[in-house]
Amino acid sequence: MTVRRGLVRTRFGHIHYRRAGQGESIMLFHINQQSSALMLELMAVLSPHLDVVAMDYPSHGHSDHITQQPRIEDYADTALEVMDALGIGRTHVLGEAVGSAVATDFAGRHPGRVGKAILVSCPFVPGVRPKGTGGDIPRHTRPADASGFPLTRTKEFLLEHDPEHAPMHPTQSWMDRINVAQIEAGRERWQAIDALHLYDLKAGLQRIACPVLMLTGEHFYFIQHKDEMLRQVRNGRLSIIPGGRFCMTWERAQEVGEATLAFLRGDGRAGA
Repeated sequence: MTVRRGLVRTRFGHIHYRRAGQGESIMLFHINQQSSALMLELMAVLSPHLDVVAMDYPSHGHSDHITQQPRIEDYADTALEVMDALGIGRTHVLGEAVGSAVATDFAGRHPGRVGKAILVSCPFVPGVRPKGTGGDIPRHTRPADASGFPLTRTKEFLLEHDPEHAPMHPTQSWMDRINVAQIEAGRERWQAIDALHLYDLKAGLQRIACPVLMLTGEHFYFIQHKDEMLRQVRNGRLSIIPGGRFCMTWERAQEVGEATLAFLRGDGRAGA
């Protein structure tokens, strides 16, 4: 896979992206406190078939930092600016966790620019908004120094203190990229989860008119709400990936990629 990288000037400063492949476009949106570097495995699966663009949110990866609190809508609109700069008229969207909310908002508010949406590990809970940094992702699971700047974590620390936000079998390469991504985000690393806290995901799902594939791992802690989540979308299907938990766009890239490609082709087996 040949990855091209670049910067796009937006209203939130320069946004960094990774791009590979050619053909129909698909935009990838990453998890909270991560970056497009965690999408490389999925890009390798998709890029022989699609033009894949994975961007870093403002304050993440190699994008410029911002001090104001962004909204999920801001991330989606930034993706639109990236598309315009790259000459992409229409795209499919795929996001995991916080990224699934970005894909949801993009598909709902820019229907003329999207073909299909793939939502991985969508953090939907009926009647409840995410609790933000004081609730569903407690700060003690993301250690910091005395000044509040993030510290690195070991795999052992992650699996002991925050297994819900870990893949089933994290490797050192994955852990290194997670640590790098959190340091790159620095003091702004909570922006994406707080943006999710402010976002009405249920209303966002109900706005989507395009076909939707929801992918969730059998060990993902929101799987108990899968049926109610699916009821929010008018043209959706759900697929459960055996052995999956979190960070499936990394650990289960092959399965996520194959399900995505089948869904985009209109193969009825995707989401069976």
